[in-house]
Amino acid sequence: MRAEWAADYHYEFIGEGAHRIMLRLPRTVLSPATARQYCVDGQVSMSTTSDFVILEMTSEDESGGWDEDVDGSLSAIDGVRSELAAGDLRPLYLAWLSAYGAWERDEDAFDDDDEDEVEPPVPAGLGSLTAPQRALADFLRLDPDLLEVAAQASPSLSESTRDAHALATHIAGLPAGEKDRLLLIVAQDQAATARIELLRGFGGNPDEGLHSRPQRTVAELLDAAAELRAKKEQ
Repeated sequence: MRAEWAADYHYEFIGEGAHRIMLRLPRTVLSPATARQYCVDGQVSMSTTSDFVILEMTSEDESGGWDEDVDGSLSAIDGVRSELAAGDLRPLYLAWLSAYGAWERDEDAFDDDDEDEVEPPVPAGLGSLTAPQRALADFLRLDPDLLEVAAQASPSLSESTRDAHALATHIAGLPAGEKDRLLLIVAQDQAATARIELLRGFGGNPDEGLHSRPQRTVAELLDAAAELRAKKEQ
């Protein structure tokens, strides 16, 4: 078994083409209730401690053709921790989607009853993934046609959340007391926490309509992906 550790991040090669990544986040930035919605038995799981939520995402390559030189992509995937901490749920949805996407490669991966499983809340921005999210999708072997279908129910992210000038304006407008509080957090060697708080305050709720979008079943998603694939092949 090959294993690599970093702060709050773990990767291991389990064997027989199976790989796993684990991400640890404070419960204050990712609640167990939120993470639990995206879990899939055997593929995406969650455990908790008094202070942390620990996510496990497994990817399997039945052909055994996995590229063991994965250091670059693993480094990129580590970036999804910060995104999840900032309220971006796209990595969790990608993990859920890739888990059921395995059904297309292995008909015995799930029971027939799972066809009626309803997708979890669909986050915005699935049509414009970040570099860490693209690396995660590749690691989990997410079918691009399935992702394209899923993204049809995902609205675009607000451009203001990616505007450096808007962020600078937001920082300039913060009360002096709030700036002092954030600087104190940085001085206490908690720069990541200060960054997360700052970005959350800047972007507000990154996905206000998360729970109001229509949700599709696993069968509907897989059937739509198959139809899209067939059209592309014609």
